[in-house]
Formats: sequence, structure tokens, C-alpha cells
Amino acid sequence: MSVLALRDLTVALDGTVVVDSVSAEVHSGQWLAVIGPNGAGKSTMLRAAAGLLRHQGSVELDGTPIGALSPRARARRVAYAPQVPSMPAGMTVLDYVLLGRTPYLGYLARESRHDREVAASVLERLDLNAVTGRQLGSLSGGEQQRVVLARALAQQADVLLLDEPTTALDIGHQQQVLDLVDRLRLDDGLTVVSSLHDLTVAGQYADALLLLVDGRAVATGTPSEVLTEATVSTHYGAAVQVSTGEDGRPLVHLVRR
Repeated sequence: MSVLALRDLTVALDGTVVVDSVSAEVHSGQWLAVIGPNGAGKSTMLRAAAGLLRHQGSVELDGTPIGALSPRARARRVAYAPQVPSMPAGMTVLDYVLLGRTPYLGYLARESRHDREVAASVLERLDLNAVTGRQLGSLSGGEQQRVVLARALAQQADVLLLDEPTTALDIGHQQQVLDLVDRLRLDDGLTVVSSLHDLTVAGQYADALLLLVDGRAVATGTPSEVLTEATVSTHYGAAVQVSTGEDGRPLVHLVRR
């Protein structure tokens, strides 16, 4: 059985259908990358999958509708890192990351030593030790993005939803973040669904791709099946060349017209 299943997922915002009858299944330890042009509905799909938006169709975790779970139970199963998070400017990085441990705390309980150890481990792995005591408002965009991911990873959920996790990062930190997520997926069976802007990155890391265009899934499959010159050119309106890397995965190159 799939860990996360979307069945005819439809989301309307202000009366406009943004995600239209999308279905997908993601199994334990799998990485599904959602790709598509700007405005395709990728972020909306992820928010609905996290249980944050009203929708038609269903979102299921191990066969259970996500709406049937309490917020605390859902947060122990699914961690969501938004592209544009709400970050209180005066809060420190450590306190913000510790919010990821909230699903495990009792009413009015304080973080335990274990909670702090989990947060410290995640901060170290994301190269954030130097900013642990700084206020969120003093961070660069790339630092803030890594802190948001750190909070999500501190939840230790088995499903991780990432909305454009590398947008504000330099190439070194992009690789650091993606390699960490990939290592957690392979070592711990973490199930990952992410939206990714860079098609080559999506093809390098994901097991499967889902191409959204105008809210509808127009292609699904392995990276090699989805990232063809014809498909990318048609749906992105771009001239591209697709080659195959040494590992057999597709590399998408922009070609000057």
C-alpha cells in the first residue's frame, strides 16, 4: 500500500479550480518531484496534501483520509516546509526549529533533552550551527530556507512535503540540502514529495516525476519518461536539449534560439 495517495484531488481557490483531478501514489522511501510551469498549481497541491486546504477527492495516509487525523497525529506523520513561511522576526533559530517538536509535547510541557538533541542534530547537518542563537529576521533568504527545512526535519515525520526547497540557495547549499534529504530517504525510509523548479535537479534526485500544467497532471513516470525534449518544449515553451548523464538520468539543457 502507498504511504501517501492523492485520488482525484481537486482544489478551488476563490472559485477558480487550481488543482484539477490529480491522482498520485507515493510509496515508502520514494521521492516524487512535482514539476511544471509557474502557476501550474504545484504549491496548492502540496498544501492540500499536507491537509492545509479544503479539497475534493481524497488525500490518504496509509489508506486513512488525512482529514480523519487530529492535527497532532497528522503532524507526527507529515512535515511540510512551505516556500514562503511565516517566520516571527524576533524568534531565535533554535526556538523556531524546536517548534518542530511540538507534536510530541504534552499540554504546557517543555522541550526535553531529547527534543533539543534532535534540533541540534538537524541544525548541524544543515550547516546552521553558526546562526543557532540569531533572530530569524537577521537571516539571509538562503539561511531562512534552510531553517524552515530544519524545523520540518525536526518533526521526524515519515512523509516530508517540500515546496521549492532550493529556490534561495546557492549551488553548494542546494546540493547539501538535496543530499541530506536523499540520505534520510534512503537510510530511514523517509517519503518525499517536493516541487522543484530545476528540471535537471528533479531528474537527478527524484524516483518519479509528476508534471502539472494548468492544474492537471499531463505526464507521470520516471525522470527519463517525463523529461523528454518534446514534453518539456511543449509544456514549458522552451527550446531544450535532453542528454543522459553517466548515471543514466536525464540532463535538461536550455538551447539558445
